[in-house]
Amino acid sequence: MKSRYVIIASALFLSVTSFAQKNEIKAAEKLLKDGKSEEAIATLTAAEYLTANAPDAEKAQFLFVKGNAYYDLSNKKVDTDKNLILAAKAYQELIEAEKVSGKAKYSSQAVVSVTQIKGKLVNAAIEDTKVNKDAEGAEKLYQAYLLEKKDTINLYYAASTFVNAKEYDKALKLYEELKVLNYSGKATYYYAVNKVNNQEDFFNTAADRDRMVKMGTHEKPRTENVPSKRGEIYKNVALIYVQQGKVDEAKKAVSDARKANPEDSSLLLTEANLYLETKDMDTYKKLISEAVERNPNDVDLIFNLGVISAQAKNSSEAEKFYNKVIELNPKYTNAYINMAAMKLEDEKNIIDAMNKLGTSADDTKKYNVLKKKREDLFKSTIPYLQKAVELDPSNPDVSKTLLNVYSALEMTAEYKALKAKM
Repeated sequence: MKSRYVIIASALFLSVTSFAQKNEIKAAEKLLKDGKSEEAIATLTAAEYLTANAPDAEKAQFLFVKGNAYYDLSNKKVDTDKNLILAAKAYQELIEAEKVSGKAKYSSQAVVSVTQIKGKLVNAAIEDTKVNKDAEGAEKLYQAYLLEKKDTINLYYAASTFVNAKEYDKALKLYEELKVLNYSGKATYYYAVNKVNNQEDFFNTAADRDRMVKMGTHEKPRTENVPSKRGEIYKNVALIYVQQGKVDEAKKAVSDARKANPEDSSLLLTEANLYLETKDMDTYKKLISEAVERNPNDVDLIFNLGVISAQAKNSSEAEKFYNKVIELNPKYTNAYINMAAMKLEDEKNIIDAMNKLGTSADDTKKYNVLKKKREDLFKSTIPYLQKAVELDPSNPDVSKTLLNVYSALEMTAEYKALKAKM
């Protein structure tokens, strides 16, 4: 008799609990309808403990109202980012709860809201990075990734943005997650220009794009191949370890990456760059030689070898690589630009030396030698800058640099002719 009484009492308790929660949800819904989102959240928070024993349908309704209340607050610019994330979490819990129960009453609406929130977080992150709020932007990108983990690109951008914010521990954590996922980022994108608005549209497949071009709604089809980002990921992991004084961990990270992805030449460059950073020039040269032997005609690889050599202040080596790129592909604009930029770096040293001289006869003689050296340096850049302007006339920085060279050499006719084209 006693045990029967306990069962009846428990049943009565569950019934009362359910009844209480229903009332709280209705009250919160009314407050939300009246525009009182904060009061609605307060009502739901006070009743949250009741959801533990609530039926699945009521739990889903509770989470739906909760998500709507937080979303409404965000739309009203009240702690926008924080409430966006809280709304998304409530919606995700709702979707999961209905998936378990097998009854999807609110899930479709919740999915729409989650997609909208993800877009808002990404857009807000972009705006943050524009005003140097990289840490805030990175956090939003990570939250966007958590909302839809199949979009691993957001995890990659979150990690990169944490690097920009110098939040290295957070960046490392996300890079490690990308490594576990074996994220590559390698992709092919398909575009064509919409004839109605003259804007370039993105297509998921070449077939979709080509069909629209054939129908006549689009023109100027374009395919963009995005290279693997594994090299950059492991490079950043290695550089973070170097920054933290963990050189052995850095070397192991890159070595493991190469073993897992032996065909990824970007990782070979990453390893070479690591040994360059740690001043191990013998290993660096060995890796560079291996890279060239494996891909003797890969202009992108050879160009990157030029960049690495230039960063190491090894001008003769860099010049050799840039000239090789130009030999293999005479239209490789960046090789001409980098060659000219590298040569122009020497101007500062010449100017500094000139400024230290006095007015004596001996100093005047030295000044004239340095002046001639500066003029010769400028002249040596002209063929590269002219070719870069010819290949990419819309690049204002290259044109301005060539104008400055013409001006310094008092090449008035050339200066006026180029200026007229800008």
